[in-house]
Amino acid sequence: MPTLTRYGETILPTLVLLHGFLGTKADWLPLMPKLSQHFHCVCLDLVGHGDNQPSLPAPEMEEGFSFCVQDIIARLDRLNISQFHLYGYSLGGRIALHLAKTHPQRLLSLLLESCHPGLKDPQEKAARTQNDAHWAERLLKLSSMDFLSLWYQQTVFAQMNQSCRESTITMRASMLDKHPKHILKEMYLATSLARQASMWDVPAMLSCECHFFAGSQDTKFHTLAQEWQLHSPILVHSIRGAGHNIHQSTPAALIAAILALLAPELPHHCHINI
Repeated sequence: MPTLTRYGETILPTLVLLHGFLGTKADWLPLMPKLSQHFHCVCLDLVGHGDNQPSLPAPEMEEGFSFCVQDIIARLDRLNISQFHLYGYSLGGRIALHLAKTHPQRLLSLLLESCHPGLKDPQEKAARTQNDAHWAERLLKLSSMDFLSLWYQQTVFAQMNQSCRESTITMRASMLDKHPKHILKEMYLATSLARQASMWDVPAMLSCECHFFAGSQDTKFHTLAQEWQLHSPILVHSIRGAGHNIHQSTPAALIAAILALLAPELPHHCHINI
């Protein structure tokens, strides 16, 4: 099965989209009718998600973020895509930050949705390590439905209405049950926020624009985005009525924001500022 899908004419500027943990390339489907009119959209499955299922955990997977970045770059190289706008949600956003840091010359712009640039407090990291270990154990031991029911009870998803939560759990459970979960568990631990290096300074290292989309109802990430903007050249955009998962809850508002920001006729190449 293909690990990516493409929408829009290839002569258009490329927009690469990275989903979050437990997601797949299909998460972006509701945005494609509009975005594909303006961009060549490339929606990828992250390692361990959807159809991107290595047969066995490779030792390189322990490197987490660098392994994911190499996987993405290799697939884009096979498509002869040299430069692109990069959009990442949550885990996908954290991977996008790593890609921006190591391959800045490939980016036309960096767009982040509800993602964390890194924990600063060692105690927070220790607590996150313990918390992620518990979730990894639940992922393997519980049924997909039971795991997801617990996962979507977390505070960060509090703004999801019951109907959306139930449909998301059903859809995710169906996808999880298609593949063994050990690869997903390994990638979850390898890309833990506790293991992530600080990405707070990445926007200042880039010459292209960096945008952060935060849902107005997502207090945690809205506050984090405002703090980040104070110390770094990142442009924060509050999406009214949205929670943590903006592209799911308010796709029309997000599409409008993306189209307003990315002018295809005015591309800007990106590199590390020395």
